[in-house]
Amino acid sequence: MAFFDRAKLLLAGAVAAATLGTASVQAQEKFDLSPDTSNRVRAERNEAAIKAIAPDFKFVNPGKFTVAVNPWDPPIATYASDSKTVVGADPDLASLVADSLGLELDLVAVAWADWPLGVASGKYDAVISNVTVTEERKEKFDFSTYRRDVLGFFVKSNSPITSIKEPKDVAGLKVITGAGTNQEKIILEWDRQNVAAGLKPIEVQYYDDRAAGDLALQSGRADVEFNPNATRAYAASIRNDTKVVGIASGGWPLTAEIAVTTRKGGGLADAITLAINDLIKNGKYGEVLKRWSLTDEAVDASQTNPPGLPKSGS
Repeated sequence: MAFFDRAKLLLAGAVAAATLGTASVQAQEKFDLSPDTSNRVRAERNEAAIKAIAPDFKFVNPGKFTVAVNPWDPPIATYASDSKTVVGADPDLASLVADSLGLELDLVAVAWADWPLGVASGKYDAVISNVTVTEERKEKFDFSTYRRDVLGFFVKSNSPITSIKEPKDVAGLKVITGAGTNQEKIILEWDRQNVAAGLKPIEVQYYDDRAAGDLALQSGRADVEFNPNATRAYAASIRNDTKVVGIASGGWPLTAEIAVTTRKGGGLADAITLAINDLIKNGKYGEVLKRWSLTDEAVDASQTNPPGLPKSGS
């Protein structure tokens, strides 16, 4: 590699690191990322929800609600400034549900790949970690919905792109998305439709490193990022260097929802659904979403095992 190329990479890395460092400070100023969770929104016991728990259901730890969460990205779930306490919208909702069920919350940080076996085997009572309801998952798990699955199109703040609503709006653009995700499936289908209609193809870009993706967008190497609205909107509110120009359901063209996930037939889902619906009615649910700038993803009511995204090929 030539010295000039190495220098460019070093400079890019320095810029990315500086950007992340500034964003971290700004995030702590705008959102409470301290390990002190004493100011979490709290709820009262919900006797109706408690009675709805199946008589033979056994919690992992008596008196506690053991919940798996993947601290993947703010504002959904992330590590606090102490690098070990998990904070965010999903941990706050887990706390509300635990209160409603008259239990103490035991939040367990896990890798995304580990939660299915953990819930199915009874290692955790539930997972609350941005899990989308799908028909395939419903074969093994029960669901209590609590948020809409929304994806966002984000461009840099001074981009001439002002609106993305349909496939033709992204024709010929360089689009960042996540490999192996619902958003990748959607953008590839939009590209297929565009090409079939004689429009320019999309150039899809993938970045394992968040800073590299941000840098690509800001430098003009990419035109737009299409990823979960919650995390990208959070970043936009912190740094003010990107803006949302469109949203789509995570199950496009179908509607998709995020849900508390429990063991299939375990007898806990109906109780959690009752608890969430009461939290929606009394405003506690809304307080949590507002705290983490997720009001746009609110559901009007929680449902137990609603229709999920279809299996591939169905």
